[in-house]
Amino acid sequence: MQTTDVRCRICALKAGHPGVVLDDDQVCNLCNLDVAGDLLENYKYTNEVFAEFQQAPPNPRGDFDCLFMYSGGKDSTYMLDKFVNEYGKRTLAYTFDVPFESTHAAQNIRLAQEKLPATFVVDSDDDNIKKMMRDVFNRPRPKGSGKYLDEKLPCVSCRTFFVIRAILYAFRERIPYIALCADPQQILTMESNVREVVRDFYRTFGPELVGELFNGAVEDVLFAEDDELPKIVFPFIAMRHDYDPDRMVAELKEKGLYQSSPLETHCTLFPLLNYYSFSNWGCMFYKLNASSYVRSVRRSKDYDRSTFSIKFPRSLDLPEVEDRLGRVVLEIAAGTGDREEHRETLVELFQQMDATEDGARFVAETFLDMRKVAADLGIKVG
Repeated sequence: MQTTDVRCRICALKAGHPGVVLDDDQVCNLCNLDVAGDLLENYKYTNEVFAEFQQAPPNPRGDFDCLFMYSGGKDSTYMLDKFVNEYGKRTLAYTFDVPFESTHAAQNIRLAQEKLPATFVVDSDDDNIKKMMRDVFNRPRPKGSGKYLDEKLPCVSCRTFFVIRAILYAFRERIPYIALCADPQQILTMESNVREVVRDFYRTFGPELVGELFNGAVEDVLFAEDDELPKIVFPFIAMRHDYDPDRMVAELKEKGLYQSSPLETHCTLFPLLNYYSFSNWGCMFYKLNASSYVRSVRRSKDYDRSTFSIKFPRSLDLPEVEDRLGRVVLEIAAGTGDREEHRETLVELFQQMDATEDGARFVAETFLDMRKVAADLGIKVG
C-alpha cells in the first residue's frame, strides 16, 4: 500500500494514486487539466461515430442494425428502452452472462425481456473469464507509481473480456455497430476502436493467454478489412450535459424496468475490486469517480449533477470514508477483526455514500463474504 498521505488540496487524490502527480501548490495533474487534450480528442471521435450511427440506414447485410451490450444496470436498461422505442433501431440485446453479476442485475434483465420489444441473446464463458481474473488478481504488486486507471485493472479487464466477446459476435453476424452504455465519465477513458481494444488486451495478457481465452479467434479481428469490422458507439455521448442517474432510475422504476439501486446492482466482485485497489495502490475503487465529483463541486458551488453511475453527496468526507473503508477491507481480507463491527461500519459508510439502508446492508454482506468469493475463484487475499 502507498504510505503517503499527501493529497490534492482540491479533489483529495493521494500523491501515490496511479497516474497522479501533485505540483508545488499541492494540486494534482487532473485538476490542472494536464490530460484534457487526450480526453477531448476521444470525445471528438466518439461524437463522430455516434452521429454516423444515428444517420446510418438499416443494415443491408443482416437482421440487426446494432448489437446492444445489455447488462441489466440502469444505464443499459435506460438506453435499451430508447433504442427500441424511440430510435427505431433493429436491436440485438446482447448479454454476456458474467459469473460475478449480482442477483439484482439478473432480475432487471428479466424485467426488460418481459417489457421491451428487442431480440435478446445470452453469451457465456465462465471458465475463461475466471481464468483471466485469477491472472489479474494473483499478479505480484505492480512496480513503480503506476499508470492512470491501474487501480481498476481487474474491472477494466473483465469489461474488456466481454467487449471482445461482443466484437467477435458482431463480426461473425455482420452487425455493423456495437452500442456500449458507458457513462459520460467512463467514455473519456474507454477505447472505441475495436482493433485497439484487442491490441490493448494483448499487451496486458500476452499472446499465449489471449489465444487460450478466445481460441485464436481475435486474430480474425486484427487482420480483417476496416469495412468488415463493427464500430463501437457510446450512446451516452449525446447526454453528457444532462446525465442524471437519479432521474434515470426514477423513470425506469415508473416503467417497471428497474427494481434496485445502482449500488445494489453492482457485481459481486466489488469487494475484491476494492481489496485490489487498497492493497496495491492505497485507494478505494471509486476514488477517481468521487474525486471528479469533488473537483466539479469546488469549481462550481451550483454543481448538482453526476457524470458517472454512482452519485456522491456534497457532504461526503472523502478522505475519512476512504481511510475507514480501507481498514475494514484489509481486515476482512486478512480474516481479522469483528464481523459485526465490520458490518455496521460498512453500512454506515455506504449510507454516507448515498445508499439506502437496505442497499447499504446488501453491499455490506458482499464485503463480509469476500474471502469465500476469493477462495471459490482461486484468488489469494490477506
